[in-house]
This record gives sequence, C-alpha cells and structure tokens, in this order.
Amino acid sequence: MNQADPNAMSQNILVLGAGELGLPVLRSLAHRAKGIDGVKISVLLRASAVESSAPGKQRDIAEIRYLGIEIVVGDLVKSSIDELAVVFAQYDTVLGCAGYAAGIDTPMKLARAALQARIPRYFPWQFGVDFDVIGRGSPQDIFDAQLDVRELLRSQHQTEWVIISTGMFMSYLFEPEFGVVDLQNHAVHALGSLDTAVTLTTPDDIGALTAEVMFAKPRIQNEIVYLAGDTVTYGEVADKLEVSLGRPFTRSEWSEEYLLGELARDPHNMMRKYRAAFAQGRGVAWHKSGTFNSQRALAVTDVASWINVNLISGRSK
Repeated sequence: MNQADPNAMSQNILVLGAGELGLPVLRSLAHRAKGIDGVKISVLLRASAVESSAPGKQRDIAEIRYLGIEIVVGDLVKSSIDELAVVFAQYDTVLGCAGYAAGIDTPMKLARAALQARIPRYFPWQFGVDFDVIGRGSPQDIFDAQLDVRELLRSQHQTEWVIISTGMFMSYLFEPEFGVVDLQNHAVHALGSLDTAVTLTTPDDIGALTAEVMFAKPRIQNEIVYLAGDTVTYGEVADKLEVSLGRPFTRSEWSEEYLLGELARDPHNMMRKYRAAFAQGRGVAWHKSGTFNSQRALAVTDVASWINVNLISGRSK
C-alpha cells in the first residue's frame, strides 16, 4: 500500500481472530476483495482452534479455507511484542478482532507490535463505545486500557490507524445474563433510566461496514468512524418488544447509583462493570444520521428487524 497515494488501499491484510466478529469481518472482506486486484486476506488463529475437533470450529475453519483466506497459526496472548511484530511486518494492514477474551493487556501489546512492525495501517480492536467521551475512571476498567491504545496511536505518525465505533453488539442487549431484557418475565430493566440511549449494531453489519471502511476511497486514515444499526432508549426497546411480540412488558430503572452499589459488592464482575458504565449514558450512543452507514446509504439491521428475525421467526421454527 502506497501511503502517499490517498486512493491506495490495503492489499495484504491480516485479521486477528475469527470469533463472533472476526468471522463476519472475514466473510465481508473476502466478498469485497473479489472486485479488487491484488488483495490477499489472512487470519491469525491459535493452533488449538485450527486443530479443534469441535464441529463448530471445524465448520468455521472449513468456511475460512473455502473463502480463500490463508490461516496463520499464532497466539496473541503467549507471543511477545517482538514475536508479533515479526508476523505483522509481513502485511500492510492488521485488523484486530480478538475481543476482550484475550485479556485487558492484549490491546496495548498488539498496538505496540503493530507500531514496532512499522505496518502502514492498523485497525485496533475498538469496536464498541466511544472511549474518549466516556473518559477515564469509568466502572469498566477495560475502557481505560482502550484509551491508552488511542493515546499511543495518536502520539505517532508512522502508522495510520482507523478506529471503528459500533456501540454494543445488538444481540448482547437481549442476552439473559446481561439482564436488560427479561423475555421470560416480559420485563425491561433500563440501565440508568428509560430515557438513556444506547447504540446497537449486529456483528454481520459491522463486518460488512468494516470492509467498506477498509476499501473506501479516498482512504480513511487517522480517524474514528461511527457505525450504528440503531440508536434507541431502553423505553423504546420495551415499546418495540411489545409491538413485535404482542404482549405488554413491564419497565423498571436500574439507576447508576444502584448499579455502582451492585458492582461494589462484586468488583470483579465483568457484567456489573458493563451495566454500570452503560447506565452513565456517556459515549454509548450517537445519532444514526451522522454515521458512516447513514451517510453512504448502506443498509443495516435495526432493533425491530432483529427482534422479528431472532425472537419471532427464530422461535417459530
């Protein structure tokens, strides 16, 4: 990739991980790359994932190979910065999709490896909320670690970076463990208040839009790109559930004070950290009209559509 040419695009791309987000990203990159000469896509996976006998893992590996994506075996957690830099240096673009399962220190390690490798372009794992607006000291300490990554990338001018802010994965809002939507008891527990808003995007949409961002002309560089499948208040979520499912939902509010108290009683509970952070309402929602997908008229899944596909159609099968 010729960084001096604003229309030069990523061509030799390494994606880190192939999980809930990584696989949709790989699918979309492979599809998008079909119309672009010279693009090669690789994915870095642990040996245990590649060699797994689990049917789901085997299906994923078979799909990756069918897509023509090269599999590179490596371990983001066990490898040192120097070791990762040697791998990254073989590519002009590295895109992080490993998520938080790799550990709180891994995003910074990957960023340092990307800079040490002097790669032209880096997309860090920052798919989520707007850490700048949230600021330091939020209930979710992972957010501070992500701010450290942003500061590092902004402090240098050698490697271009692109951050993609997506809000919460849409399905996560409906996870029973998260506690916001209780389908069994027909209840919505609002984080903060019923008027607190949250931006939601499906992993499939994030994958498709990430491919559009990566291959956009002129090239997007040193910029935060905002995506949104939908931006809704918790009260609106209850309204949409009632309309789609045809039954009433009770509404209650879990205040910031209440959620911080819950976190204080179990300070290492990841779910409680997220609930308290989202209850503050800062940096977790933005207007859909100003997003990359809206400005380019790219279709995305909204909450009502997600409910229809996953809670109605899926239930009837």
